[in-house]
Amino acid sequence: MTMVISAALHATSASPVQAPERSGQVTRKPYPNYKVIVLNDDFNTFKHVAECLMKYIPGMTSDLAWELTNQVHNEGQAIVWVGPQEQAELYHQQLKRAGLTMAPLEVA
Repeated sequence: MTMVISAALHATSASPVQAPERSGQVTRKPYPNYKVIVLNDDFNTFKHVAECLMKYIPGMTSDLAWELTNQVHNEGQAIVWVGPQEQAELYHQQLKRAGLTMAPLEVA
């Protein structure tokens, strides 16, 4: 019994363990990007889809709009824009209001 008590006393009298110093660095995690996806449907014309993409997606060229419109038709969907959530929500809402069939926003 004496050995157990003496070991316990020795353990508590040992020098304290020092926690590692916290670095002053902050790990920054970037906000995720979101995908705006147009889905194929049976009622929007190619022309309407392409015109909406050019009207509401900044920097959208006629060639890219038609390429994406064909992708929507042939593959059932196309990612038409990727970027920050607030802008993605705006473009998604504008395209939906224009009558396009939209998938829910997705994290890229």
